[in-house]
Amino acid sequence: MKRREGFKKLIMFMAAFLIIGLFAYGFSIVWYSIYNSEMLEPYWFKGNIVMVIIYIFVYVFSANSFSAFRLGYYRVTSLIGSQILGILMTNAITFIEVSLIEHGRLSPLPLIELSFVQILFAVLWCIGFTKLFELIYPPRKLIVIYGDPAAADLVKKMSSRVDKYIINESVSCNEDMGYIKERILAHEAVIISDVPPKVKSELMKFTFSMDIRTYINPKLSDIMIRGADECNLFDTPLLLCRNDGLSFDQRFVKRLIDILLSLIMLIIASPIMLVTALAIKLYDGGPVFYSQDRLTKGGKIFKVHKFRSMILNAEKHGAQLAGKHDPRITPIGRVIRKVRIDELPQLINILSGDMSFVGPRPERPELAEKYERTMPEFSYRLKVKAGLTGYAQVMGKYNTTPYDKLKLDLMYIERQSVALDLRLILMTVKTCFVPDATEGVDDDPNTDNKSLADTAAKGR
Repeated sequence: MKRREGFKKLIMFMAAFLIIGLFAYGFSIVWYSIYNSEMLEPYWFKGNIVMVIIYIFVYVFSANSFSAFRLGYYRVTSLIGSQILGILMTNAITFIEVSLIEHGRLSPLPLIELSFVQILFAVLWCIGFTKLFELIYPPRKLIVIYGDPAAADLVKKMSSRVDKYIINESVSCNEDMGYIKERILAHEAVIISDVPPKVKSELMKFTFSMDIRTYINPKLSDIMIRGADECNLFDTPLLLCRNDGLSFDQRFVKRLIDILLSLIMLIIASPIMLVTALAIKLYDGGPVFYSQDRLTKGGKIFKVHKFRSMILNAEKHGAQLAGKHDPRITPIGRVIRKVRIDELPQLINILSGDMSFVGPRPERPELAEKYERTMPEFSYRLKVKAGLTGYAQVMGKYNTTPYDKLKLDLMYIERQSVALDLRLILMTVKTCFVPDATEGVDDDPNTDNKSLADTAAKGR
């Protein structure tokens, strides 16, 4: 197993080295033969090398920000999208750099042409190495050890990635422990979902001792511990859960980024916002904006602003979440929701301080109250300011259950930092190009939010 994983990492390293090397070579040609030759004071040997090295660092940072090197992990379409975003970001930053060096005299056309060539190669790279990984590393054969029927939802999700997982067997944690261990040994990996703490402890020790890959469906307390620091004051190891959020200086930097970024984005997005407002008004003559009560830090209620994407009086029968094929959504609404344009007015909420760029999505008071009846921990999301994007938006979907959204939000709350915020902002750009990230809740009337919350209440 260790040898297999070591070889897999070697292939990933070689694949990354190949694309980085070719991109660096392509840029060196553009830089040396075009940009440098057109400069009033051309660079010499060492200067050219520095420019190529800077380009490599910018590309690696940009591509990593969009997870563009995760071969064998993401689907090929997701990898291609990540590479395209990484290339565009790299060449945009590089052109700014070149423009500053030569005071805006040079044309962006050579970098635009380079981008097209790089995108073509990136597509071939993603497809080729994904096929190679599928040939060398077939899907893992997994067994599920479950303690609650709710594990069926997790099994269904993992079964959707047949390129990575094949779930061969499921065993209740109530079976004899010897039998469970015997069945685990017959598989390449195990999923442990919603089992009692004593059983989970024994299974974890067993899989650790046998070097068996183990996937855990965490409880809320498990997520809270993830943000703990080591306390090494004594010879007995301790974990310190501070539970106090960001420090003063981090809060200051976070707020400064919110103000600057919201101002810049409002200026850049103003033409798009104007066209959207006109389209909504011309469609049915109704109001352009839609304001709604939402919750932010400490349970404070504020008005969140959006472009109206539904028909007038869409909630005359009471509050309800948008469905995947919701008939209340207008044709214009479907377009602006798909590319997240309906969220742009929330930049005003960020500028005013009611929201941040990154944080749990602000929930409606009446829906939050409904969830908290069976899931009191849902209020933990209010420990930080509501956000335009976050873990639940990047990793989840509109139809992600409230309990799973809570888990994702707690993962952010326990690990929040300015660096993580910047990474999530970049990852949000990627989600705009992934269609299934904009799904609504399940249209099946038998799968309402209360039943989802009830299921969570059993498993937490």
